[in-house]
Amino acid sequence: MRKRVVIVGLGLIGGSLALALKDFEDCELIGVDVSQPTLRYASEHGVAHRLTSRAADVVGEADVVLLALHPQGIVDFLAEYRDRFKPGALVADVCGVKTAIMEAAKVLPETVDFIGCHPMAGTEFSGIEHAFGEMFRQSHFILTPRAESTREHIALLERMAAHLGCKDVYKTTPEAHDALIAYTSQVMHIIAVSVCDDPMLFDCKGFEGSSFRGCTRVAALDVGLWTQLFSLNAAALLKVLDRLLENLAAYRETLASGDLSRLADKLSSSAARKRQMDLPGPDLLG
Repeated sequence: MRKRVVIVGLGLIGGSLALALKDFEDCELIGVDVSQPTLRYASEHGVAHRLTSRAADVVGEADVVLLALHPQGIVDFLAEYRDRFKPGALVADVCGVKTAIMEAAKVLPETVDFIGCHPMAGTEFSGIEHAFGEMFRQSHFILTPRAESTREHIALLERMAAHLGCKDVYKTTPEAHDALIAYTSQVMHIIAVSVCDDPMLFDCKGFEGSSFRGCTRVAALDVGLWTQLFSLNAAALLKVLDRLLENLAAYRETLASGDLSRLADKLSSSAARKRQMDLPGPDLLG
């Protein structure tokens, strides 16, 4: 029987998922978004087989519901539609925090399976006009299943990940996911926006090196999204920020000491750690 897959939220990530999954296992792909301009764009560019602004009209007939909303939107959606999902359906989210989302999913009845997902891909842009089906190629696909999640549904998401072109599927806990993302993604965004808060920013326009551009690339972020990502993962992110502040203070102290040998030793240690991380070998997420 042909599966109905509903994607709720057709922004950058949801739109890219829809484009990539249109021919997944002969499914019927239904896109949902409350924005009429987004739906018009999706219709003009063939983003899904069907489109609607009314989630209530389609979630009850869906075998799979993928929630590609902002984190708080996912929490609210689960609470509002908890009793409207089809018994036996799989509901999954694709946002960048997991502990808060998995906690919110506890409102669902036992007949509905929920699995947290995070395809680790994206750009500094937002909106369906920037969506593209190749976004997830060679990315990690993280799963945070519940203890009661079925093997069938886990296998289905693994096949989806393969269809998206992901390099691997990595199963972990929501807490481990959030600690990882706090370090590898969220704190990097905080560094980028902090650098852009410096009063010299506009004086340096036109003189930026590639290292500056690389560091600040993600600073022009989606404020609404990242406000929620930071706040919903505050516990993990604060730990990373505390460690970063300690490391920065150590470098400041070393530089202020005027001890060139000490500074060189510290730089050598940090550089060696980076080189060791970049050595060929098994992928820690593989």
